[in-house]
Amino acid sequence: MEQQELVEKIKGSIKNIEEKKNRIYFFVQDTRGNAKASIVYIYEMAMTLHKNGYSVIMLHEKNDFTSVSNWLDKEYETLIHQSVEGTNLQIAPEDILVIPEIFGYVMEQVKNLPCGKIVLCQAVDHMLETLTPGTSWSQLGFYKCITTSETLEQAISKVMKKVSVEIIQPVISEKFRKQQYPPKPIIGIHSREQREGINLIKQFYLKYPQYRFFTFRDLRGLSQEEFANSLQDCFLGVWLDYTSSFGTFPLECMKSGVPVLGRIPYTKPEWMNEKNGVWVDNPTQMSDIIADIIQTWLEDNLVPELYTEGSETAERYSDRNKFEELVLLTFSDFSNKRKEAFEAQLNPETV
Repeated sequence: MEQQELVEKIKGSIKNIEEKKNRIYFFVQDTRGNAKASIVYIYEMAMTLHKNGYSVIMLHEKNDFTSVSNWLDKEYETLIHQSVEGTNLQIAPEDILVIPEIFGYVMEQVKNLPCGKIVLCQAVDHMLETLTPGTSWSQLGFYKCITTSETLEQAISKVMKKVSVEIIQPVISEKFRKQQYPPKPIIGIHSREQREGINLIKQFYLKYPQYRFFTFRDLRGLSQEEFANSLQDCFLGVWLDYTSSFGTFPLECMKSGVPVLGRIPYTKPEWMNEKNGVWVDNPTQMSDIIADIIQTWLEDNLVPELYTEGSETAERYSDRNKFEELVLLTFSDFSNKRKEAFEAQLNPETV
């Protein structure tokens, strides 16, 4: 490539960044129509950028991608979606590629692309899962990471050297709202693996047949609207997810005015304390604790602090304006640094 042609390409990249014409690609997992909090986080980030004039494209592996509009709002259909199957992606140097931590093998495939690269890490246990042993993000050209909490930021920084980590906390949807009528004898249960929830329910009914008039409701796989409405009926939320690194389900319960019983994950979320829920290390205790909570609820003696502390905790994660401001600031700063790098290539002798 001739020197003048190179200069023009660099100038074009700078102009595209200035006019927000550079593309921001978000690589997303196909959940096959099943609701997933980690995907909500990505789409809300993408939609924030889209609404503020950025050119956003959602990338997925296969052509038969199932739209998230089946369980999220229809507005997400307005985002451009593109499959990498059978296509030759034309990614420019000024473009930005955002890849979740679980797609380590994709990071290795795109390591030679000259675009800006960001890792989106929401789960430490997936951080190394698909990477080649001994390979770090920085070796693949990913020097920036976005994560959801200080706890995760510290865990990531200990493993991934030379990578700057920025925190953007998830925002709990406005769809979750305080119960407007007394709850029913319904226990909402959410587990990563369905069998974990089923086993707990079976054990509970065998140990406490006197409480068979209490109903467990599996809240997995519901649309966000159905999920929020279902919580309106529950008097208790049960969370079984020891691999979660953040945990939106308990916060959604708290925002709905529903007390939470949960198993403490391996990576304890920073919002969790002894006042905003009932938290246990040993899952075998869960059925006994549920029975105690039921009896206390029937006697109208549940500790008021569970509700007040829960509400205050959820409120700290309900500021959509703050979430959107952080998203825009993070991507604006990243783009500006890319722009500065391009400008540095244009020394006085070549301009």
